Amino acid sequence: RKSIETIQESGHRAAAIVQDLLTVARGVATTKEPLNLNDLVGDYLNSPEFKQLEQFHPTVTVKTKLDADLLNIGGSNVHIRKVVMNLLSNSSESIEGSGNVTISTMNRYVDRPLRGYDDVNIGEYAVLAVSDDGPGIPLDDLERIFEPFYTKKVMGRSGTGLGLGVVWNVVQDHKGYIDVTTDEKGTTFELYFPITRDEISDKALSIPIKDYKGNGETILVVDDVKSQREITCKMLNTLGYITKAVSSGEEAVEYFKENTADLLLLDMIMDPGINGRETYERVIKIHPNQKAIIVSGFAETDEVKKTQELGAGLYIKKPFKLEKIGLAVKKELAK
Repeated sequence: RKSIETIQESGHRAAAIVQDLLTVARGVATTKEPLNLNDLVGDYLNSPEFKQLEQFHPTVTVKTKLDADLLNIGGSNVHIRKVVMNLLSNSSESIEGSGNVTISTMNRYVDRPLRGYDDVNIGEYAVLAVSDDGPGIPLDDLERIFEPFYTKKVMGRSGTGLGLGVVWNVVQDHKGYIDVTTDEKGTTFELYFPITRDEISDKALSIPIKDYKGNGETILVVDDVKSQREITCKMLNTLGYITKAVSSGEEAVEYFKENTADLLLLDMIMDPGINGRETYERVIKIHPNQKAIIVSGFAETDEVKKTQELGAGLYIKKPFKLEKIGLAVKKELAK
């Protein structure tokens, strides 16, 4: 009986290696659909594969920290689920004795290229992060960890030797990026997937769109990144607003010398030129009661608070969903 089980296990491993080799052969994920990383994480944590991982590593605790407002991505369900599985397996195997693995998701707006393991381009991303408190990856190994079959550890029983190679290729296939940070206290893998504003087919908007549609009000969008101006204007146009757009604070001030707007949608950090706070200071000298919403890819700062003290309204973190910007605009215009 034992020899039959050995043959079966060898067969399963051979099949797993073939599947992983197919994934490493780039371009496998040809069919992309709107997905939410939170759903994929939840599905995996309720799967037989995860139960098996827990049996292999009973002293490792897996924790989650998932952003409830996470935006969707366009992707292949099968391949990204494999990424989640391989990262959790890799992190669990790296821990000697007891420890923790944390899987997190978050929206992240990159308005300047980020230098990391991969250089992350400007854009809007849903980020999947897996952190462990293992011993870290030696710097000599760091450059080679995504090579197929490159491993210094004994693979888990389900391992094919291709785990991180699969992760790398799936992320590349989804036009995403990977950053890795490591030290003696642990390692974090951050995977950046470009977002989509397409909805998952069986998920309706939680708030009916009629509840936050506009009535032809004019909104001036101020942002130094062209793609961000275009996305924001498209969303606001969908909601029934008339939009104007400029690329700097100085242009916004000039606009208000000759024109009016029911609402100013103001990026906080613009380069080069004046920032959002200084822009708003100059605008309210021309139109003292100008309504404004602040948007930024960064956490709320003192500059944001100072702008709000001057009279600006809500602060919204990029990237944002249609619902979020729609409700914020509706609320600000109603003041």
